[in-house]
Amino acid sequence: MYDLIGDVHGYADELEALLQKMGYIKTASGWRHANRKVIFMGDFVDRGPQQIESVAIARAMVENRHALAVMGNHEFNAIAYATPDPDQPGRFLREHTDKNHKQHQAYLEQVGEGSMLHQQHIAWFKTLPLYLDLPGLRVVHACWHTKELKVVAHYLDAKQRILDSAWPELTRSGSAGYDAIETLLKGLEIPLPDGQYFLDKDQNKRNNIRTQWWLKQALTYRDLAMVPADVIERIPHTPVPSDILPGYKGDKPLFVGHYWLSGTPAPLSDHIACLDYSVAGDTSGKLCAYRWKGERILNEEQFVWVE
Repeated sequence: MYDLIGDVHGYADELEALLQKMGYIKTASGWRHANRKVIFMGDFVDRGPQQIESVAIARAMVENRHALAVMGNHEFNAIAYATPDPDQPGRFLREHTDKNHKQHQAYLEQVGEGSMLHQQHIAWFKTLPLYLDLPGLRVVHACWHTKELKVVAHYLDAKQRILDSAWPELTRSGSAGYDAIETLLKGLEIPLPDGQYFLDKDQNKRNNIRTQWWLKQALTYRDLAMVPADVIERIPHTPVPSDILPGYKGDKPLFVGHYWLSGTPAPLSDHIACLDYSVAGDTSGKLCAYRWKGERILNEEQFVWVE
């Protein structure tokens, strides 16, 4: 059975407290449990004060078979930021703009940009699968989208790891592979109708909205939109096209991270749970896990967390 842990973001003390709370013991080969394994949802780095320690804990558990893990968008970005662009000498697959550097700065300062440890982290990040489809459950960082999974399959090996040769195309905006990665690791975004837009917190014009793609009932753009509360009234209350959502069948429970939820952890639906409860946010943030025991219908009682 598995204990699924949400986005750690460099909060190693909270991770160790959560593991201890779930009955894991710290050993020479990393934290382990007598009869359970962890599945990490990705996003080990960026934001928090203990990013090196967080990677070390997760890596030791995975390499010693005490845990599994999938890639988060922050690992994807870290790899791209550190990888030279083969077609543009002197540039990288993720451009070193002020915005991108600011998002990644805390990690680079802690690991030492270009250091041996940095290189080791990048090499390990590359071993993380994009998703897991196990006999009883599925795991992906942000969105299980069957169409996009078929697109991205051409860029993966037999263990769902991104092929070395695929990185340039997957980081090229406008390619089918890029769009698929964006959906799987960052969530489903859809364009607003008729050229409508809103301004985000930085006053940038936004024509797309990130969606609550797991919802099923008849929906409008406003129903689906994941935007700040002060923006929601600007999102049109008109119906979305009927085929715009991926439509998860629920044949297996699905676990995701990524969405910076708040409040008391609970399933998003009978078959889908998000485990990212904003540990890197304010003092109300939580590092959250779900203790899966084989059930198909998810329930609140299986969540556990540390503040």
